[in-house]
Amino acid sequence: MKKLYFLFLLSFSGIFTYANHITGGEMYYTLASRDGNNYTYNIVLKLYRDCFSSGANLDDFAPIAIYNVASNTSAWQGTVARTEIVTLQIGSPDPCINNPPDVCYQVGYYAFTVTLPGTPSGYKVVYQRCCRISGINNLVGSSNVGATYSAVIPGTSPLADGPSNNSARFIGQDTVIVCADNSFCYNFGATDPDNDSLVYSFCTAYRGGASGDPAPNPPLPPNQWSEVPYAAPYSEVSPLGSGVTLDPQTGVMCGIAPPAGIYVVTVCVTEFRNGIAIATQRKDLQIKVGDCDLVKATLPASFPICDDFTRTFQNLAPANGLINSWNWSFGDNEFSSEESPTHTFPDTGTYTIKLVVNRGEPCADSATSTAFVYPGFFPDFDFAGVCANKPTNFSDRTTTVYGFVNSWRWDFGDNLTNEDTSRLQNPTYIYPSNGNRNVRMIVTSSKGCIDTVFKEVPIVDRPPISIIPKDTLICNGDDVQLQAVGNGTFSWRPNANISGGNTATPTVSPTTTTSYIVELNDNGCLNYDTARVRVVDFVTLQLRPDTVICATDSVRLTGVSDGLRFNWTPAGEIGNPDRLTTMALPTSNPTVYEVTATIGSCTATDNITITLVPYPKADAGPDTVICFNTSAQLRGSITGSAFTWTPVSTLTNANTLEPIAKPRLTTSYVLSVTDDIGCPKPKRDTVVVTVLPKVNAFAGRDTSVVAGQPLQFNAEGGTGYVWSPSTALNDFNRADPIAIYDGSFDSIRYKVVVTDEYGCADSTHVRVKIFRTNPQVFVPSAFTPNGDGLNDVFRPIAVGLSRLEYFRVFNRWGELVFSTTINEQGWDGRIKGKEQSSGTFVWVVRGVDFTGKVVFSKGTVTLIR
Repeated sequence: MKKLYFLFLLSFSGIFTYANHITGGEMYYTLASRDGNNYTYNIVLKLYRDCFSSGANLDDFAPIAIYNVASNTSAWQGTVARTEIVTLQIGSPDPCINNPPDVCYQVGYYAFTVTLPGTPSGYKVVYQRCCRISGINNLVGSSNVGATYSAVIPGTSPLADGPSNNSARFIGQDTVIVCADNSFCYNFGATDPDNDSLVYSFCTAYRGGASGDPAPNPPLPPNQWSEVPYAAPYSEVSPLGSGVTLDPQTGVMCGIAPPAGIYVVTVCVTEFRNGIAIATQRKDLQIKVGDCDLVKATLPASFPICDDFTRTFQNLAPANGLINSWNWSFGDNEFSSEESPTHTFPDTGTYTIKLVVNRGEPCADSATSTAFVYPGFFPDFDFAGVCANKPTNFSDRTTTVYGFVNSWRWDFGDNLTNEDTSRLQNPTYIYPSNGNRNVRMIVTSSKGCIDTVFKEVPIVDRPPISIIPKDTLICNGDDVQLQAVGNGTFSWRPNANISGGNTATPTVSPTTTTSYIVELNDNGCLNYDTARVRVVDFVTLQLRPDTVICATDSVRLTGVSDGLRFNWTPAGEIGNPDRLTTMALPTSNPTVYEVTATIGSCTATDNITITLVPYPKADAGPDTVICFNTSAQLRGSITGSAFTWTPVSTLTNANTLEPIAKPRLTTSYVLSVTDDIGCPKPKRDTVVVTVLPKVNAFAGRDTSVVAGQPLQFNAEGGTGYVWSPSTALNDFNRADPIAIYDGSFDSIRYKVVVTDEYGCADSTHVRVKIFRTNPQVFVPSAFTPNGDGLNDVFRPIAVGLSRLEYFRVFNRWGELVFSTTINEQGWDGRIKGKEQSSGTFVWVVRGVDFTGKVVFSKGTVTLIR
């Protein structure tokens, strides 16, 4: 007998992590050997993990326990190492599926061998782990829900040879694409090495583990297992809804898939031997339903075409990129290859509609339907009576050109009863309470037309009523017509000075202010409203006082009046001459505006005089451009009594009209002018002082040269350059002159003035040391990098070289500690930021002079701390 050694761990806190990653699992076993009443089994735990999960990977070890079924006591427990990981993935999805989901599982295998004595009740092998993946659609609060995976080893009762069993093993393909709202099949079939009969059923999924103890060691015994919480309308026997069933003989699950999402499905396969159930094995799996589509042709059962002879047709199946062609036939020898054709039928009648998608291709489908073409069918209804506990009468107003209206189905929208329907043409219904009711009438014709009309019916305790106008004003001796709005009969009071008192629109002519009350009677349901008619003997009118405004401004004309109509003159300058309050734009000085207020035959007149005063004048001067860090002279002029400049922070003497401006950035200066002759508004003008960017002159770094060799200068920063002195320069008016020195002096300092295209200038200096020697590189023999600013850096000084090819420093082990190609750039005595102790270092240098000759030198330097 082979022996398998298990790794037992004292602590699992560093192994098992809490994460949503488990997507399914199962257990199976085979009988390895029997020795008397001792049975040895090879047991395998199989765990699934979604390849695309962001949760933890499959554990390296799995704590497993075996419990006696009768007593729920432990018969064995241990920690089993993972033996293998296999990836299951669909390589090439069905070409007739659009947007197929990615289906991929990492499958971990945990295999071990155990010897158990035969018992009457047998054993349950169990493993528990938290957590299932998040967002499971058929569970309530699927986050942090664990899982239990188990297998049953039969006992000696009721069959003596029960322990000599090899479990059923699921063999169905797990990588199956399931598309939402489409038909599918998923195989949970199994094989049994003992040829036992197998019966399949949906069964309960169990929890297992928790966030605080994700992989219980040992797992809980069976009498402590708890079921997962299913979310309605799903359950353990209907995990994918009522549209999906499981064949009990084959284990094949088929039906119409639920909406896209993830669903827990647990299938039990029960082994029957000699007609007796001896063991049940389980497979618990989260199935992914994708938001994908199939190539499909779908049409409604019929097409009632009852408005005219034209109808637009379309495939009701979801649109996807897999449909390449559409072939429509309309039953009248007319055809179309459009995706959504519009067709006009030649006459009334019944036509067979057929759609074929992808005709002649591997992914093809077809559907048929019937069109009833009888235009001129117009459903409608109206109603009267809207009071609760009073009859509401409904009247069919449907018309049809062909055939006749042959059925009505009413739904009165009363949610308190199921008896709120009728099949009469003109029914009556009594609503028991107030509220808006959504009434529906479905009406059909003898030609197959069918249509639905919805109307909202407001049920109230009294009929709605309103009066126009609610409050009005008339002149004594005039009359006015009132208007009541509502459904029913009307009666007004008082009866004096009124005509048409039993209509909705009576005319009244009271001599004093009077309130008229109207009664609305809607099938015995009453409501009231009141209109007030005020009577005056004259019109009141008083305008605002005469006023002064700034010339070119508009003015608001207003006053106080009880008039109903108004007329301003001159009307051409007034925005709304028929309103008491309006805007005017006077053009002459002064302007007199007159208004007449009217109430019926009563009128009143008043006027207002508007005097115009000119605005003050402001001229801030022309815009200007200045160089950086220079100033500009502003020159303002005004007509007025006072002025201010803003902003003042960059102005000198802002109290004058000609201040000096010295802005750092481009600035807009605003000159504001006021006057004291009647126009209270300031006049403003703006001058913009544009500040050009600073000229940044650069002549290069100080340098050295050997007498007799050319030295090339390169100045930068502008468009014009002047060098001084011009000694030894071939051209002092260019950016890049060349100098050749005769050795008559040791050094010279040049100044270069750089100007830009606007004439703005800046200057800088460069010093040249002149050596009367051959081209060479000067290197010190020691340096002291102690931070005192003296001899802190070990650097080369190249003289007479056109370029420095390299300067390198090595330690005593030959390791490169510093390298540069820049003249006078040096080493600070550090290697990777760490200060080096005193010692000797080797240096080498190589350069090229102006004739192309190579200059090479080497030596040592001492670092002194």
